[in-house]
Amino acid sequence: MTPLQRIRKSKTNLSLMLAFIFGMTFIAFGNSPEEVNSKNLSPLNPPDKDSKNIKIGLLLDTSNSMDGLIDQAKSQLWNIVNELSTAKCDDGKPNIQISLYEYGNDRLNAREGYIRLVTPLTDDLDQISKDLFSLTTNGGSEFCGHVIHTSLKQLAWAERTEDLKLIFIAGNEPFTQGDINYRTACRLANEKGITINTIFCGPFNEGISTNWKDGADITNGHYMSIEQNRKTVYIPSPYDDRIDNLNTQLNDTYIYYGRQGASKKEMQIEQDANAYSISRENKIARAVSKGSHAYKNTSWDLVDASKDKDFELGEVEESTLPEEMQGMNEQEKVKYINTKSEERAAIQKEIAELNVQRTKYINKKKKEMGSDEDMLDVAMIKAIKAQAKTKNFKFD
Repeated sequence: MTPLQRIRKSKTNLSLMLAFIFGMTFIAFGNSPEEVNSKNLSPLNPPDKDSKNIKIGLLLDTSNSMDGLIDQAKSQLWNIVNELSTAKCDDGKPNIQISLYEYGNDRLNAREGYIRLVTPLTDDLDQISKDLFSLTTNGGSEFCGHVIHTSLKQLAWAERTEDLKLIFIAGNEPFTQGDINYRTACRLANEKGITINTIFCGPFNEGISTNWKDGADITNGHYMSIEQNRKTVYIPSPYDDRIDNLNTQLNDTYIYYGRQGASKKEMQIEQDANAYSISRENKIARAVSKGSHAYKNTSWDLVDASKDKDFELGEVEESTLPEEMQGMNEQEKVKYINTKSEERAAIQKEIAELNVQRTKYINKKKKEMGSDEDMLDVAMIKAIKAQAKTKNFKFD
């Protein structure tokens, strides 16, 4: 922090203290109680930074035959997030971070094992969505041991033993390919407290014979097989129209700031459109995710950022704010942010209530239609819930 920033910060803190101390004086001069209410002079709902974490590395084969797998990942991301958002531990809700790798694509660097870190571990779910939609397939060599080893070295897994740390690797070639032995990589994961879950895109027994199950067994992970070319079946519900309308209202509560704020706000709308390009029901699933605690955007949204006790509104450049906020004084800005925060909370509450009924409706329809066990989201959710028990996580 520069000396000038320190001075501004001190002035800001002093102004807030004086506003609080002399609140009754302001009232005497005609200001209403609402204008000097203490809730309008400080951020709402500071987050619990001691929360546990669920960290997931998603390693996807993007060779020629994997178009169906990528399509499933695009269409099922929000289903997975919605399940993760119901996790609880010690009466709190964990932070959720996801990372994305692609491997096995000839367009990638051969010297690096045809591997690319697409997205580091992040809670920016819009970025994950954007990056998933950017993936394209091309023929290549699939080195499972290499991509696992790389993800262990590159990602910020941290050493907290209470966190749930999982890798999901999906592909359809033998697990043994490449210069780095998969057993070496999986043993390293085990030492770091990271569980490897393997998803073979093809017949179950073929995955066993090509060592996909052995890779999972080393860390006591799950081995699963899926039909990667199976299309996701979407079930409309009577609650979709209202949730869709609420999603539009929800977007209006986001207040961008910072040099990337406006572009991040645009990305939010773009990812709504990407979800809708798959199906309307997929867009509804994304809206449900946006209504949960898992969807947060502290880096560009003032409502989320203001929940951080270390956030200093006075340090935000005026020119990076929406036009309607430029020219507001400090107190007016805080009041505006808190108004949007209250609106968002009400919208998210209604989305959550509607989703309870929507989920019951969809689950009933799914039972009537038959099993969807061989889909990516079902396989991942089953493994996550089973392994979460070892860290005392519970799911609604």
